[in-house]
Amino acid sequence: MFSLRPPKATFRSYLLPQAEEKITPEPRLKKLEPVLLPGEIVVNEVNFVRKCIATDTSQYDLWGKLVCSNFKISFITDDPMPLQKFHYRNLLLGEHDVALTCIEQIVTVNDTKRKQKVLGPNQKLKFNPTELIIYCKDFRIVRFRFDEAGPESAKKVCLAIAHYSQPADLQLLFAFEYVGKKYHNPAQKVNGIDPGGGGGGGGISSSSQQTPLFETYSDWDREIKRTGAFEWRVCSVNEGYMISTCLPEYFVVPSSLADQDLKLYSHAFTGRRMPMWCWNHSNGSALVRMANIKDTLQQRKIDQRICNAITRSHPQRSDVYKSDLDKSLPAIHEVQAAFLKLKQLCVNEPFEETEEKWLSSLESSRWLEYVRLFLKHSAELVYMLDSKHVSVVLQEEEGRDLSCCVASLVQVMLDPFFRTIAGFQSLIQKEWVMAGYPFLDRCNHLKKSDKESPLFLMFLDCVWQLLEQYPSAFEFSEAYLTILYDSTRISLFGTFLFNSPHQRVKQSTEFAISKNIQLGDEKGLKFPSVWDWSLQHTLRDRMLFHNPLYIGKSTPCVHNGAVKSFKRTKKNYSSTLRGLPPSLKNGIISEPDFLPRRNSLILKLKPDFLQHTDSSANVTEQYFREWFSKPVDLHGVILPRLSGTQIKLWKLCYFRWVPEAQIASGGFITAFHKISLLADEVDVLSRSLRQHNSGLPLLANNSELDQSRMYFRANGLNDVSASPEFLSSSFPFSPVGNLCRRSILGTPLSKFLSGAKIWLSTETLANED
Repeated sequence: MFSLRPPKATFRSYLLPQAEEKITPEPRLKKLEPVLLPGEIVVNEVNFVRKCIATDTSQYDLWGKLVCSNFKISFITDDPMPLQKFHYRNLLLGEHDVALTCIEQIVTVNDTKRKQKVLGPNQKLKFNPTELIIYCKDFRIVRFRFDEAGPESAKKVCLAIAHYSQPADLQLLFAFEYVGKKYHNPAQKVNGIDPGGGGGGGGISSSSQQTPLFETYSDWDREIKRTGAFEWRVCSVNEGYMISTCLPEYFVVPSSLADQDLKLYSHAFTGRRMPMWCWNHSNGSALVRMANIKDTLQQRKIDQRICNAITRSHPQRSDVYKSDLDKSLPAIHEVQAAFLKLKQLCVNEPFEETEEKWLSSLESSRWLEYVRLFLKHSAELVYMLDSKHVSVVLQEEEGRDLSCCVASLVQVMLDPFFRTIAGFQSLIQKEWVMAGYPFLDRCNHLKKSDKESPLFLMFLDCVWQLLEQYPSAFEFSEAYLTILYDSTRISLFGTFLFNSPHQRVKQSTEFAISKNIQLGDEKGLKFPSVWDWSLQHTLRDRMLFHNPLYIGKSTPCVHNGAVKSFKRTKKNYSSTLRGLPPSLKNGIISEPDFLPRRNSLILKLKPDFLQHTDSSANVTEQYFREWFSKPVDLHGVILPRLSGTQIKLWKLCYFRWVPEAQIASGGFITAFHKISLLADEVDVLSRSLRQHNSGLPLLANNSELDQSRMYFRANGLNDVSASPEFLSSSFPFSPVGNLCRRSILGTPLSKFLSGAKIWLSTETLANED
C-alpha cells in the first residue's frame, strides 16, 4: 500500500528551491531591456543604478539599469514599488523615462571629492560621478546613484546623456530617425497603428473627426464657410513659399485684395508676413493679424490700402481697430524671465528658506500678472468685435508671437467651437503651427536659442483660467491641457518641432535626400501629428481628456423612432454674480481700477479704461457690467474675471511633482471622480430612456456602455462606483513617492498629523528627524 509519493515530495521540496536560487539572480539584470521605437537605438547604459525616491530615506529606492538612447533616458527596474500606484501612462515613455528634449539641466556629483559639474555637450568629466541629477523642463527632478555601478560606465552614460540631449543640428532630433525608419519600413506599426503623419483624431478615438491641419486650400475654405466670412477668399500666392517662408502656403485675405497687390505689398512687411485672416464674427467683424510695415516711405499708403480692403469685407463697412501688441503686452523675454522665477520658486530646494516669502515671491515673479494682462487685453478686443462691430487687426513686429496667443484667446472667448476638443486642436493648428510660431526656438529643443520663451504655456495657462471659471463651457479637462503641454517636450511630433511649415518641408526634404528616401509628390516627410493621441495613450486614458461638467450645444433625443434635438437655454445654467460689489461682478476691470485706494473714501474710475479712442468710456464699462450681470451663455461669449482672487496658480501643471503639494484621496480629483460617476450615470439613464422610447431591445445598450466618455464610470462591465484605492491631487501624473524632493514646508504637516506632537514648538519639530 505504500508508495514512493512522500519521498518524492520531500526530495522535490528540498532540492528545487536551491536550484531556483542558483538560476534566478543571474539573468535578472539581463532581462531589463528598454522598449525601443522605430529608429531608436541604445547609445549607452549602466547596470546596478539606484533611483532615489525620497530624500529622507533610501528604503524605497529602486535598483535597475539606466539606459540612454537617441530619444530618451530610461530607467528599467523590476523592483516592487510600495509607495507608487500609477493610474496613467504614456505609450511612448515608461514610468521612469524622460525624453531628451525634456531635459533642462544635467548635474553630476562626486561625494568623496565634494565636486559637482553642470554637463554640456562635448564636455569632459574629470571625476567619476557618484550621483546624477536631471532637472526637467516639466519641473521634475530625477536622481540616480552609482554607488554599486562601475565608475567608468557611470561616467560614460552621463556624458552620453549630455551629448544626445543637446543636439547640434535640427536633423539630429529623434523625429527624423523615427520617420525615416517608417518610410523604409512602411508596414511597421507602433502601438498597433501606423506611425505616419495623419491629422489624428479630433477626439479620443481614431474614428473621431480628423483635426484639420490647414495645409490645404480646402481646410481654409471650410473655415471661411463655417464662420460665414463671405467677403474673404483663400489666397494661394504663397504656394511653394515663393513670397514668405514664415507664412503657410494658403491663407485668407480680403476678397478685394488681388494677388498682384499682395505680391507688391509683401516686401514692405517684416518677414513678408502680410495680413492674415483669423476668424469672423457673425456680425461681420473680422480678426486679422499682420507684421509691422517696415517701409516707412510706403507705410501710410499700404496701411490705408489694407484697412480699406478689410473695411470692404465688412457688411456694414465698419472701421478697423488696430491693436499694437508690442506696446500693450510684455515682450517674449519678459515672459521668459517671469517663467524662470516661477520655475525657481516651484523647484527650489530646500524650501525652508523660501517658505515665509513664498506668496510675495510668486507675486514678484510677475507670471500671474502677465496671465491677467493677456486675458484682459483679449477681453478688450472681444468687446470691439462683439459690441462695437468693428474688425480688429493685431499688429506685432513679426506677427508670430504675441499675436498667436491673443488671436487664440479671443477666438476661445467668442466661438464655442474652439472650446471643444476638435475645435481647440484646429485652433492651435491654425493660429500656432501654420501661422509660423517658432516652436523650435521658443521651446529651445536644440538648447542653444537665446529667444526661448514659454508663450505657448502662457496661452494654455490663460485657457486653464477660463476653464476654471467656466467649467461647463469646455469639453476638455485640465489634464488634457497638461498633457498637451507635455507633448511639446517630446521630440517626435512635427507639430511642435519647427519654426514654420517651410522649415519642416526644407529640412525634411534635405534629410530624405541624404537617406535616399523617395518622397514622390509629398512636400517633405510626414511627421506624426500630436493630434494622433493613440500614439501616446490608450483609449481609457484618453477619457481623461473629457470634462464631465461640459454641457454640449444640443443633445439628441429619440422620440417615436425619430431623432430630435433640444437645446439647453442659458437660463438653466446661471453663473450670475448678483449680490457682489460691481468691481467683483466685472472681473475685467481689475481691483486697482475700481476699488478705492487704501485710506481713500472716494471711488475713482479710470477715464480711459480700454486706452483707445472712444467718445464715452462709460460705453465700454457698461458692456462688461451688463455681461457679468446676466446668466452666462455657455455657447456664446465668455469673459474672464480678473480680480485678485480669480486668477490662480495652475497647481496641477506646476506642482504635480511636489509630494507635499499633493492631497492624498482629496483635492480637486475627489470632486472630479464623483462628478464623472454622476455624469456617466446620467448618460446611462438617458441612453436607457432613449432606448425605451425608441422601442429597441435593452440588450443593445451594452455596446453603448463601452463607448462611455468618462474615465470613471458609474457602471458597466467593470463597476468602479466605489472610490479608487488611491488618488492624489496630482492625479493622473505623479504618484506619491515618485520624487526626489525635500519638503515644500519648513515644518511638514505630516509631523503634526502623524502623532500627538501638536503642543511642541515649530523649532523643536523642525530639528527632529
